[in-house]
Amino acid sequence: MSELAASFERSAFGRRFRFRENRTTPGRDTVAGMTTFIVMSYIIFVNPAILGFAGVPGLEEAGLPFDAVLTSTCLVAGVMTIIMGLYTNMAYAIAPGLGLNAVVAFTLVADNGLGFPEAMGLVVLEGVAITILVLLGLREAIMRAIPLELKKAIAIGIGLFIAFIGLYNSGLVQGRTSPTPVDLAAFTTWPVIITIVGLLITIGLRARGFPGDLLLGIILTTVFATIVNYAADVYPENLGYAKWPDDIFSTPDFSLVGDISFDAFSTLPVIAALTLAFTLFLADFFDTMGTLVGVGRQAGYLDERGEMPEIGKPLLVDSAAAAVGGFASASSATTYIESASGVGVGGRTGWVSVVTGFLFFPFMFLAPLIGMVPPQATAPALIIVGWLMISVLTEIEEEAEVESGDPLRHDPGQGEPAAARRPTTPERRLAGIDFHDIALGLAAAVAIMFMPFTFSITDGIAAGFIVYVWIRICQGQWARVHPLMYVSALAFAFYFAVPILQQELSWI
Repeated sequence: MSELAASFERSAFGRRFRFRENRTTPGRDTVAGMTTFIVMSYIIFVNPAILGFAGVPGLEEAGLPFDAVLTSTCLVAGVMTIIMGLYTNMAYAIAPGLGLNAVVAFTLVADNGLGFPEAMGLVVLEGVAITILVLLGLREAIMRAIPLELKKAIAIGIGLFIAFIGLYNSGLVQGRTSPTPVDLAAFTTWPVIITIVGLLITIGLRARGFPGDLLLGIILTTVFATIVNYAADVYPENLGYAKWPDDIFSTPDFSLVGDISFDAFSTLPVIAALTLAFTLFLADFFDTMGTLVGVGRQAGYLDERGEMPEIGKPLLVDSAAAAVGGFASASSATTYIESASGVGVGGRTGWVSVVTGFLFFPFMFLAPLIGMVPPQATAPALIIVGWLMISVLTEIEEEAEVESGDPLRHDPGQGEPAAARRPTTPERRLAGIDFHDIALGLAAAVAIMFMPFTFSITDGIAAGFIVYVWIRICQGQWARVHPLMYVSALAFAFYFAVPILQQELSWI
């Protein structure tokens, strides 16, 4: 048996993924890849719904076609996840990012009046820009320029924004003119009841720790909605929601691949277009770094200093995925935190990603079946994902604790720590945002509040950056602000001033 195992390790497959070196087996990593796919496969249902403005009154006709977005979503997720596995030999999975697709749909298209080809053109430019920064080694430097609290605030704000989209699109929260701008819908209509049933199902599955709770929640809610629809005609016939399709299979629709334009710079003022691209850049930037480190820590990819020696490889694939996602009109693709699910069951090598990627391809042929999923069935997934993003507010960090009671600090210039300072049991602590710090706390709060309240991720990031820089200047602590933060704050200030300047300057 040992000779067989050794022979297997010497094969091309064994040498490529180095299973023994990574303390795993092909069977275990195959199961891990299937687990990752099940946990993240909700994006197959949710991405077409967001980019198609499903359930959004007045915008559904402006959205992208469901079948084509589904094809692009599966294509991008499948191809880029496989490339991630083959190039890095790490268990990271990639798909169009929730939050990033909301920026494209609601900020670029609905709020700023761009067409989807122009919006996807900005996504491509953002992806190319990040790829260049990775190749130049500047991506980590830019990350260090922005305070950690603002990075977390961006994730929290996007989480609230995503949750609000789910609540509004499902009809559970409705807009009003008076006496309040929004209100909880009356529990007297079938769409609202379907949403509530979906929430109860999905939350129950999450509470039980069921793998793939979001996917199963979507499926079970759709089954319930279909039964109700046949009994009470809940949805209009032309939408196709909650109605068994005539054909289950269809030929993949690749019509959106390459359907991009760079006319955003003629449709919008140049500064406004650049600022929107910068917003995409920031949202993609922060999400990826946190995911790589968080999953990498669990998988054992980090060294004793908490750094990933080969972080350039996954960063490069992730950056290229952003551009590829835009080119296919699936929105910016990014590394998924759900990769932790596969790592959690023992996955360690790139074979996990290869398995995950291949599982996306069959769904390109199931567009009619997936098209029957109503917005009320995807809303619970959006709300849960929003909660997951908000949870960074109380992110748990681990600190090594030494026998003397002092934290272990390793200074590369001073050699290895003395034996008397050996680490013992790690101490867990909450690492959140100090809202009592006016500079960091108020700036973070402004960013978090502005995103859902203005229905714009761009406005939230812009307001948070400006408030932070302005407070530091007023405190006389201007030297504590990184030069790149000054540049960003000035660019965002100009972004807010564009409507005023356009009245006086025709070239803006």
